[in-house]
Amino acid sequence: MSISETEIRERLARLGHLRQAIAQAIVGQADVVEQLLIGLLAGGHCLLEGVPGLGKTLLVRSLGQALELQFRRVQFTPDLMPSDILGTELLEEDHGTGHRHFRFQPGPVFTHLLLADELNRTPPKTQAALLEAMQERTVSYAGVTHTLPSPFFVLATQNPLEQAGTYPLPEAQLDRFLLHIRVDYPTESEEHDILRQTTGAGGGAVPKVMGAEDVLVLQKLVRDVHVGEDLLRWITRLVRATRPGEAAPQAVNTYIKWGAGPRAGQSLVLAAKARALLQGRLAATRDDVMALAAPVMRHRLLMSFAAEAEGVAPDTVVAAILSAVKL
Repeated sequence: MSISETEIRERLARLGHLRQAIAQAIVGQADVVEQLLIGLLAGGHCLLEGVPGLGKTLLVRSLGQALELQFRRVQFTPDLMPSDILGTELLEEDHGTGHRHFRFQPGPVFTHLLLADELNRTPPKTQAALLEAMQERTVSYAGVTHTLPSPFFVLATQNPLEQAGTYPLPEAQLDRFLLHIRVDYPTESEEHDILRQTTGAGGGAVPKVMGAEDVLVLQKLVRDVHVGEDLLRWITRLVRATRPGEAAPQAVNTYIKWGAGPRAGQSLVLAAKARALLQGRLAATRDDVMALAAPVMRHRLLMSFAAEAEGVAPDTVVAAILSAVKL
Protein backbone atom coordinates (compact mmCIF):
# COMPACT_ATOMS: atom_id res chain seq x y z
CA MET A 1 0.00 0.00 0.00
CA SER A 2 1.38 3.36 -1.06
CA ILE A 3 0.30 6.19 1.22
CA SER A 4 2.06 9.46 1.98
CA GLU A 5 2.92 10.80 5.41
CA THR A 6 0.39 13.59 4.93
CA GLU A 7 -2.37 11.09 4.24
CA ILE A 8 -1.38 9.10 7.32
CA ARG A 9 -1.64 12.25 9.45
CA GLU A 10 -5.06 13.04 7.96
CA ARG A 11 -6.36 9.53 8.71
CA LEU A 12 -5.04 9.65 12.26
CA ALA A 13 -6.63 13.08 12.76
CA ARG A 14 -9.98 11.56 11.83
CA LEU A 15 -9.56 9.09 14.68
CA GLY A 16 -9.43 12.05 17.03
CA HIS A 17 -12.59 13.44 15.46
CA LEU A 18 -14.20 10.00 15.88
CA ARG A 19 -13.48 10.07 19.61
CA GLN A 20 -14.92 13.57 19.88
CA ALA A 21 -18.06 12.51 18.01
CA ILE A 22 -18.64 9.57 20.37
CA ALA A 23 -18.04 11.85 23.36
CA GLN A 24 -21.08 13.90 22.33
CA ALA A 25 -23.26 10.96 23.35
CA ILE A 26 -21.08 9.09 25.86
CA VAL A 27 -19.74 10.66 29.05
CA GLY A 28 -16.42 9.26 30.28
CA GLN A 29 -15.61 5.57 29.65
CA ALA A 30 -12.34 6.61 27.96
CA ASP A 31 -10.76 3.15 28.29
CA VAL A 32 -13.86 1.45 26.89
CA VAL A 33 -14.00 3.80 23.91
CA GLU A 34 -10.28 3.30 23.28
CA GLN A 35 -10.60 -0.50 23.34
CA LEU A 36 -13.62 -0.33 21.03
CA LEU A 37 -11.62 1.75 18.54
CA ILE A 38 -8.71 -0.68 18.87
CA GLY A 39 -11.04 -3.49 17.86
CA LEU A 40 -12.21 -1.40 14.92
CA LEU A 41 -8.67 -0.70 13.71
CA ALA A 42 -7.49 -4.28 14.24
CA GLY A 43 -10.48 -5.64 12.33
CA GLY A 44 -11.70 -7.73 15.25
CA HIS A 45 -14.98 -8.27 17.05
CA CYS A 46 -15.61 -7.02 20.59
CA LEU A 47 -17.66 -8.34 23.48
CA LEU A 48 -18.87 -5.68 25.92
CA GLU A 49 -19.87 -6.85 29.38
CA GLY A 50 -21.42 -4.74 32.10
CA VAL A 51 -24.46 -4.34 34.29
CA PRO A 52 -27.59 -2.72 32.80
CA GLY A 53 -27.72 1.03 32.39
CA LEU A 54 -24.04 1.74 31.71
CA GLY A 55 -24.56 2.75 28.09
CA LYS A 56 -23.19 -0.31 26.27
CA THR A 57 -25.85 -0.24 23.57
CA LEU A 58 -25.68 3.56 23.30
CA LEU A 59 -21.90 3.39 22.90
CA VAL A 60 -22.09 0.95 19.99
CA ARG A 61 -24.96 2.88 18.42
CA SER A 62 -22.96 6.12 18.70
CA LEU A 63 -20.01 4.46 16.99
CA GLY A 64 -22.32 3.34 14.20
CA GLN A 65 -23.67 6.87 13.81
CA ALA A 66 -20.17 8.40 13.71
CA LEU A 67 -19.06 5.98 10.99
CA GLU A 68 -20.55 6.16 7.51
CA LEU A 69 -21.15 2.42 7.66
CA GLN A 70 -24.31 0.38 7.50
CA PHE A 71 -25.41 -0.34 11.07
CA ARG A 72 -27.94 -2.89 12.29
CA ARG A 73 -29.02 -3.99 15.74
CA VAL A 74 -30.39 -7.41 16.67
CA GLN A 75 -31.97 -7.98 20.08
CA PHE A 76 -31.16 -11.59 20.92
CA THR A 77 -34.01 -13.44 22.62
CA PRO A 78 -34.65 -17.11 23.52
CA ASP A 79 -36.98 -17.57 20.53
CA LEU A 80 -34.62 -16.07 17.93
CA MET A 81 -33.84 -18.44 15.04
CA PRO A 82 -30.68 -18.59 12.86
CA SER A 83 -32.69 -17.48 9.81
CA ASP A 84 -33.64 -14.30 11.69
CA ILE A 85 -29.95 -13.36 11.59
CA LEU A 86 -28.54 -14.96 8.44
CA GLY A 87 -31.53 -14.66 6.14
CA THR A 88 -33.76 -17.12 4.34
CA GLU A 89 -34.89 -18.21 0.88
CA LEU A 90 -38.13 -16.89 -0.54
CA LEU A 91 -40.15 -18.66 -3.23
CA GLU A 92 -40.90 -16.23 -6.03
CA GLU A 93 -42.98 -16.71 -9.16
CA ASP A 94 -42.49 -15.06 -12.53
CA HIS A 95 -46.02 -14.04 -13.47
CA GLY A 96 -45.07 -13.94 -17.15
CA THR A 97 -43.76 -17.48 -17.45
CA GLY A 98 -45.18 -19.04 -14.32
CA HIS A 99 -41.70 -20.23 -13.41
CA ARG A 100 -40.94 -20.44 -9.70
CA HIS A 101 -37.53 -20.00 -8.16
CA PHE A 102 -35.92 -19.43 -4.76
CA ARG A 103 -34.29 -16.09 -3.97
CA PHE A 104 -32.02 -15.58 -0.97
CA GLN A 105 -33.18 -12.74 1.26
CA PRO A 106 -30.17 -11.51 3.30
CA GLY A 107 -30.64 -11.08 7.04
CA PRO A 108 -29.36 -8.33 9.32
CA VAL A 109 -25.88 -9.92 9.47
CA PHE A 110 -25.27 -8.48 6.01
CA THR A 111 -24.07 -5.13 7.29
CA HIS A 112 -20.84 -3.37 8.24
CA LEU A 113 -21.52 -3.01 11.95
CA LEU A 114 -23.73 -5.55 13.71
CA LEU A 115 -24.80 -4.90 17.30
CA ALA A 116 -25.63 -8.28 18.84
CA ASP A 117 -27.45 -7.05 21.93
CA GLU A 118 -27.50 -9.52 24.83
CA LEU A 119 -25.97 -12.30 22.77
CA ASN A 120 -26.08 -14.76 25.67
CA ARG A 121 -29.89 -14.66 25.80
CA THR A 122 -30.27 -16.79 22.68
CA PRO A 123 -29.85 -20.61 22.50
CA PRO A 124 -26.60 -22.20 21.23
CA LYS A 125 -28.18 -23.02 17.85
CA THR A 126 -28.67 -19.33 17.12
CA GLN A 127 -25.35 -18.33 18.66
CA ALA A 128 -23.60 -20.78 16.34
CA ALA A 129 -25.13 -19.03 13.33
CA LEU A 130 -22.62 -16.22 13.87
CA LEU A 131 -19.52 -18.44 13.99
CA GLU A 132 -18.85 -18.53 10.24
CA ALA A 133 -19.73 -14.86 9.83
CA MET A 134 -17.32 -13.81 12.60
CA GLN A 135 -14.41 -15.94 11.40
CA GLU A 136 -14.73 -16.19 7.62
CA ARG A 137 -16.80 -13.06 6.90
CA THR A 138 -19.14 -15.27 4.84
CA VAL A 139 -22.56 -16.89 5.21
CA SER A 140 -23.30 -20.32 3.73
CA TYR A 141 -26.93 -21.06 2.95
CA ALA A 142 -28.37 -23.87 0.81
CA GLY A 143 -24.92 -24.72 -0.56
CA VAL A 144 -24.14 -21.15 -1.64
CA THR A 145 -21.53 -18.97 0.09
CA HIS A 146 -22.40 -15.27 0.39
CA THR A 147 -19.69 -12.73 1.18
CA LEU A 148 -20.37 -10.15 3.87
CA PRO A 149 -19.62 -6.43 3.34
CA SER A 150 -16.18 -5.12 4.18
CA PRO A 151 -15.41 -4.00 6.81
CA PHE A 152 -17.53 -6.24 9.04
CA PHE A 153 -17.68 -6.07 12.84
CA VAL A 154 -19.74 -7.84 15.46
CA LEU A 155 -20.05 -5.85 18.65
CA ALA A 156 -21.89 -7.98 21.20
CA THR A 157 -23.12 -7.12 24.67
CA GLN A 158 -23.96 -9.32 27.62
CA ASN A 159 -25.18 -8.79 31.16
CA PRO A 160 -23.08 -10.59 33.82
CA LEU A 161 -25.78 -10.38 36.50
CA GLU A 162 -28.90 -11.94 35.04
CA GLN A 163 -28.00 -15.57 34.40
CA ALA A 164 -31.53 -17.02 34.60
CA GLY A 165 -32.71 -17.85 31.10
CA THR A 166 -29.32 -17.19 29.51
CA TYR A 167 -26.98 -19.45 27.55
CA PRO A 168 -23.26 -18.90 28.26
CA LEU A 169 -21.20 -18.37 25.13
CA PRO A 170 -19.11 -21.44 24.21
CA GLU A 171 -15.33 -21.16 24.27
CA ALA A 172 -15.15 -21.48 20.47
CA GLN A 173 -17.28 -18.38 20.05
CA LEU A 174 -15.55 -16.43 22.82
CA ASP A 175 -12.22 -17.07 21.08
CA ARG A 176 -13.51 -15.28 18.00
CA PHE A 177 -13.80 -12.00 19.90
CA LEU A 178 -10.63 -9.95 19.70
CA LEU A 179 -11.36 -8.11 22.96
CA HIS A 180 -13.55 -8.73 25.98
CA ILE A 181 -14.29 -5.21 27.21
CA ARG A 182 -15.46 -4.64 30.77
CA VAL A 183 -17.76 -1.64 31.22
CA ASP A 184 -17.57 -0.40 34.82
CA TYR A 185 -19.55 2.18 36.77
CA PRO A 186 -18.71 5.82 35.98
CA THR A 187 -16.92 8.08 38.44
CA GLU A 188 -18.93 10.53 40.56
CA SER A 189 -18.15 13.49 38.31
CA GLU A 190 -18.96 11.46 35.19
CA GLU A 191 -22.24 10.30 36.68
CA HIS A 192 -23.09 13.92 37.53
CA ASP A 193 -22.42 14.90 33.90
CA ILE A 194 -24.56 11.99 32.68
CA LEU A 195 -27.51 13.16 34.76
CA ARG A 196 -27.16 16.73 33.54
CA GLN A 197 -26.66 15.77 29.89
CA THR A 198 -29.40 13.17 29.55
CA THR A 199 -32.24 14.80 31.48
CA GLY A 200 -32.33 18.14 29.71
CA ALA A 201 -33.96 19.25 26.50
CA GLY A 202 -30.72 19.02 24.53
CA GLY A 203 -28.89 15.99 23.23
CA GLY A 204 -26.77 16.65 20.18
CA ALA A 205 -26.68 14.27 17.23
CA VAL A 206 -23.52 12.28 16.61
CA PRO A 207 -21.87 13.59 13.41
CA LYS A 208 -20.47 11.27 10.76
CA VAL A 209 -16.71 11.67 10.61
CA MET A 210 -15.31 8.56 8.92
CA GLY A 211 -16.31 6.23 6.11
CA ALA A 212 -15.65 2.64 5.11
CA GLU A 213 -12.62 3.57 2.98
CA ASP A 214 -10.98 5.34 5.92
CA VAL A 215 -11.51 2.30 8.15
CA LEU A 216 -10.02 -0.07 5.56
CA VAL A 217 -6.97 2.17 5.04
CA LEU A 218 -6.37 2.42 8.79
CA GLN A 219 -6.70 -1.35 9.13
CA LYS A 220 -3.94 -1.76 6.54
CA LEU A 221 -1.82 0.78 8.39
CA VAL A 222 -2.19 -1.27 11.57
CA ARG A 223 -0.56 -4.22 9.83
CA ASP A 224 2.43 -2.01 8.98
CA VAL A 225 3.04 -0.90 12.59
CA HIS A 226 6.38 -2.25 13.77
CA VAL A 227 6.65 -4.88 16.51
CA GLY A 228 10.21 -5.62 17.64
CA GLU A 229 11.48 -9.18 17.79
CA ASP A 230 11.98 -8.99 21.56
CA LEU A 231 8.40 -7.81 22.04
CA LEU A 232 7.12 -10.57 19.77
CA ARG A 233 9.00 -13.20 21.77
CA TRP A 234 7.61 -11.76 24.99
CA ILE A 235 4.05 -11.96 23.69
CA THR A 236 4.69 -15.57 22.71
CA ARG A 237 5.93 -16.37 26.20
CA LEU A 238 2.97 -14.57 27.81
CA VAL A 239 0.46 -16.63 25.87
CA ARG A 240 2.30 -19.89 26.51
CA ALA A 241 2.47 -19.04 30.21
CA THR A 242 -1.34 -19.21 30.41
CA ARG A 243 -1.21 -22.98 29.82
CA PRO A 244 -0.80 -25.14 32.93
CA GLY A 245 2.46 -27.07 33.07
CA GLU A 246 5.80 -27.32 34.82
CA ALA A 247 7.06 -24.01 33.43
CA ALA A 248 3.83 -22.08 34.13
CA PRO A 249 3.53 -19.62 37.04
CA GLN A 250 2.00 -21.00 40.21
CA ALA A 251 -1.20 -18.96 39.77
CA VAL A 252 -1.74 -20.60 36.37
CA ASN A 253 -1.34 -24.14 37.66
CA THR A 254 -3.68 -23.40 40.55
CA TYR A 255 -6.45 -21.44 38.90
CA ILE A 256 -6.47 -22.23 35.16
CA LYS A 257 -7.78 -25.42 33.63
CA TRP A 258 -7.09 -24.58 29.98
CA GLY A 259 -4.96 -21.71 28.71
CA ALA A 260 -5.15 -19.48 25.66
CA GLY A 261 -4.42 -20.72 22.15
CA PRO A 262 -2.32 -19.17 19.37
CA ARG A 263 -5.21 -16.90 18.36
CA ALA A 264 -4.67 -15.03 21.63
CA GLY A 265 -1.12 -14.18 20.57
CA GLN A 266 -2.32 -12.99 17.17
CA SER A 267 -4.98 -10.86 18.83
CA LEU A 268 -2.50 -9.37 21.31
CA VAL A 269 -0.06 -8.39 18.55
CA LEU A 270 -2.78 -6.80 16.39
CA ALA A 271 -4.36 -5.02 19.35
CA ALA A 272 -0.99 -3.63 20.45
CA LYS A 273 -0.36 -2.39 16.92
CA ALA A 274 -3.79 -0.77 16.80
CA ARG A 275 -3.26 0.96 20.15
CA ALA A 276 0.07 2.32 18.97
CA LEU A 277 -1.51 3.71 15.79
CA LEU A 278 -4.42 5.14 17.77
CA GLN A 279 -1.90 7.10 19.84
CA GLY A 280 -0.03 8.29 16.75
CA ARG A 281 2.90 5.86 16.93
CA LEU A 282 4.17 3.51 14.23
CA ALA A 283 5.78 1.05 16.65
CA ALA A 284 4.16 -0.99 19.42
CA THR A 285 5.68 -0.93 22.91
CA ARG A 286 5.60 -2.92 26.14
CA ASP A 287 2.94 -0.55 27.52
CA ASP A 288 0.60 -1.42 24.64
CA VAL A 289 0.88 -5.12 25.44
CA MET A 290 0.39 -4.64 29.18
CA ALA A 291 -2.67 -2.43 28.63
CA LEU A 292 -4.37 -5.00 26.41
CA ALA A 293 -3.26 -8.32 27.93
CA ALA A 294 -6.38 -8.59 30.12
CA PRO A 295 -8.98 -7.61 27.45
CA VAL A 296 -7.37 -10.05 25.01
CA MET A 297 -7.01 -13.03 27.35
CA ARG A 298 -9.70 -12.76 30.06
CA HIS A 299 -12.30 -14.56 27.91
CA ARG A 300 -9.84 -17.14 26.62
CA LEU A 301 -8.90 -18.64 29.99
CA LEU A 302 -10.96 -21.54 31.32
CA MET A 303 -10.83 -21.13 35.08
CA SER A 304 -10.59 -24.13 37.42
CA PHE A 305 -12.94 -25.07 40.23
CA ALA A 306 -10.44 -23.66 42.73
CA ALA A 307 -10.63 -20.26 41.04
CA GLU A 308 -14.44 -20.28 41.17
CA ALA A 309 -14.43 -21.41 44.81
CA GLU A 310 -11.97 -18.70 45.86
CA GLY A 311 -13.44 -15.99 43.63
CA VAL A 312 -10.25 -15.51 41.60
CA ALA A 313 -10.93 -13.57 38.39
CA PRO A 314 -9.07 -14.11 35.09
CA ASP A 315 -7.64 -10.58 35.33
CA THR A 316 -5.88 -11.54 38.56
CA VAL A 317 -4.16 -14.46 36.83
CA VAL A 318 -3.22 -12.29 33.84
CA ALA A 319 -1.63 -9.77 36.21
CA ALA A 320 0.34 -12.59 37.86
CA ILE A 321 1.55 -13.76 34.44
CA LEU A 322 2.67 -10.24 33.49
CA SER A 323 4.59 -10.04 36.74
CA ALA A 324 6.20 -13.46 36.37
CA VAL A 325 7.12 -13.33 32.66
CA LYS A 326 9.61 -10.52 32.16
CA LEU A 327 10.38 -8.78 28.89
